[in-house]
Amino acid sequence: MQENRARDHRTVRNLTLPIWVIGLIPIILLAALVVAFLVYDPTSPFRASFPPVEELTVERIAVVPDGLQVHVVNGGPSPVTIAQVLVDEAYWQFTAQPSLTIPRLGRATLHIPYPWVQGEPLEIALITETGLTFNATLKVATLSPTPDARFVGTFALLGVYAGVIPVYLGLLWYPALRRASQHWMHFLLSLTAGLLLFRGVDALQEASELAGQISGAFQGIGLIVIGVVASFLGLTAVGQWTSSSRGAHGEAFGRLLLAYFIALGIGLHNLGEGLAIGAAYSLGELALGSFLVLGFTIHNTTEGLAIVAPVSRDRISIGHLLAMGALAGGPTILGTWFGGFVYSPLLAVLFLAIGAGAIFQVVYEVIKLIARATQKPLTDPASFAGLMAGLLIMYLTGLLVVV
Repeated sequence: MQENRARDHRTVRNLTLPIWVIGLIPIILLAALVVAFLVYDPTSPFRASFPPVEELTVERIAVVPDGLQVHVVNGGPSPVTIAQVLVDEAYWQFTAQPSLTIPRLGRATLHIPYPWVQGEPLEIALITETGLTFNATLKVATLSPTPDARFVGTFALLGVYAGVIPVYLGLLWYPALRRASQHWMHFLLSLTAGLLLFRGVDALQEASELAGQISGAFQGIGLIVIGVVASFLGLTAVGQWTSSSRGAHGEAFGRLLLAYFIALGIGLHNLGEGLAIGAAYSLGELALGSFLVLGFTIHNTTEGLAIVAPVSRDRISIGHLLAMGALAGGPTILGTWFGGFVYSPLLAVLFLAIGAGAIFQVVYEVIKLIARATQKPLTDPASFAGLMAGLLIMYLTGLLVVV
């Protein structure tokens, strides 16, 4: 009997499939189920009785010398065919690239030869072949900027004003910070945490507002979650990868790395600010664009202080200061170019979410640095005062940013 049991056990073991085959079985069955659903289509009686659900989202309206260019995306479950276009309640001829029929998650650019008038608003309506209407408004009709030397230089200058110069002005606090006492050091690190925390929450708010402007099929909130988690964990992985270098070079090197991380997180956030500036000018909202530049210029001066606070007790070279300033302020220029020439709410949401995640990770690193310096991170009087001061500074300077 024991021999029979041993023989049966060997037989079962020999018949056991490899683990990768077992893992593929549910996937194969799922694929077969999907194919069967598509082939036999049990929903066909409903489609015969009800019209398809259509959804079109206008991402951007560009004003060109010979008319208007309307960039649309189909976020619905079915293809959409655009049959007619109205501009200010009048029918106009139009062409579409690549096609009048836009597949699910597809995009098209409509060209409307409309004789627009400088400074006047426009109402555009897109009518599909099923009779549904999708409306969009252009607040100010003005020629959209093209990527020539004049506009590239102008947008770059706006980015320098709003992002680069303020960061370098904030870095000028470094000599004064080096003379600060240990007590003030705790205050400044907590101030940095407050500044960055406000920045991160602000980026999340902006991303959430923009998420409402993109097609529901692209799941704006989900895109925010992906961007925040990816950047947070990505920077955390980089920090762990460089932990061996910190041990070999000492705590001063670790604080320098933290300063660079802060500059990187701020730079990713400033990319989103540049997007807002470029988009405002590209849509002809000159007053809004000017307020954004002036507001961000004052608002962003505190970023230089946040960068150098962790290294305020160390002697660092001018080269490091220049590199950190470029890392934090330079992306503002890229943002103005992107916002002015090829603005997309979808990518804007992703960039803002990545910036928020990076800033939250940096806040976590700053809190760990404070914890190594004091047994009561953010709860002792100096640290609490610094945190609240950082939040209050960002709030007050934020009042100058009109959106």
